[in-house]
Amino acid sequence: MSILFHAYPLARQALFAMDPEAAHEATLSALQRAYDCSLTRGFMRERALAPTKLMGLSLRNPVGLAAGLDKNGAHIDAMGNLGFGFIEVGTVTPRAQPGNPKPRMFRIPEAQALINRLGFNNLGLDTFLANVKKSTWRQHGGILGLNIGKNADTPIERAADDYLIGLEGVYPHADYITVNISSPNTKNLRALQGEHELDLLLGQLKNKRESLADLHGKRVPLVVKIAPDLTVEEIDTIAEVLPKHGIDGVIATNTTLSREAVAGMKHAEEAGGLSGAPLHEKSLEVIKRLRQRLNPDFAIIGVGGIMSGHQAVEKIQAGANAVQLYTGLIYRGPALVGECVKEIRGYKR
Repeated sequence: MSILFHAYPLARQALFAMDPEAAHEATLSALQRAYDCSLTRGFMRERALAPTKLMGLSLRNPVGLAAGLDKNGAHIDAMGNLGFGFIEVGTVTPRAQPGNPKPRMFRIPEAQALINRLGFNNLGLDTFLANVKKSTWRQHGGILGLNIGKNADTPIERAADDYLIGLEGVYPHADYITVNISSPNTKNLRALQGEHELDLLLGQLKNKRESLADLHGKRVPLVVKIAPDLTVEEIDTIAEVLPKHGIDGVIATNTTLSREAVAGMKHAEEAGGLSGAPLHEKSLEVIKRLRQRLNPDFAIIGVGGIMSGHQAVEKIQAGANAVQLYTGLIYRGPALVGECVKEIRGYKR
């Protein structure tokens, strides 16, 4: 493992003394500088192998980067150098938007958790695509997912318009495309998970994908990212609607609105989505239910609260085909990637 990975606990002390969002930007900048320098790039390179098939795609390993960490797709190659089998960037909206007012990210260290209410802050589709085109990750065999959403000022009844713009824009440049309808930080967005709303949205996306597949001569997998705060009945409904529209996979799950696991802790009452360790069990339950209701070949990507290799394996045992990391990276650092790959590889033998 890279010697730089072992140094993360020391860096974390300094980063945790900073505002969480400022620390996030500082970390991305530092990773990018290290990648841009040929000497340090070699020190931080990780090549953890556990070949996996997902939605017809060949992954080096089943451990991916979750969307949200690199919203503008500006650090794809640097993140790929950390050993991920696949990278997902975004969420991107058609037009640039600042997101919610700051401060909007809060750590709860005693629970290894994070609350954010960023609100799809991003530089817009044009800048996003320019960054994606500059990356070489895909050219070297990396798998890239592009995550699309709607602008905050687009009325919810016109949400499909934004998703169709996003789908058309990212289609030629993605190995798979994620439809994010589960962020708690865009007003009414989660309403799109309702049976009627989801059916209408996915019907339009299905038709658009068919025309784009003809135009570009390739069929790009579509996945939907869902919330952890769904009832069993709502999960069952989603499991019925997704295959009906030819959706290839589901990401379970986004952040939670529940505060049960962090009640009484500093920042626990801040508005936004809770991620990190308290989310692990909630996402496991969603994954288990989805696997019971979906065809065995339907792809499930498990995300939420993976803080160790053992927890990555638990996601696989629950029914996930692959996993994604985000908050675990903040608390554990990049060594978590290789640890998860190693544990999953050992479990699958």
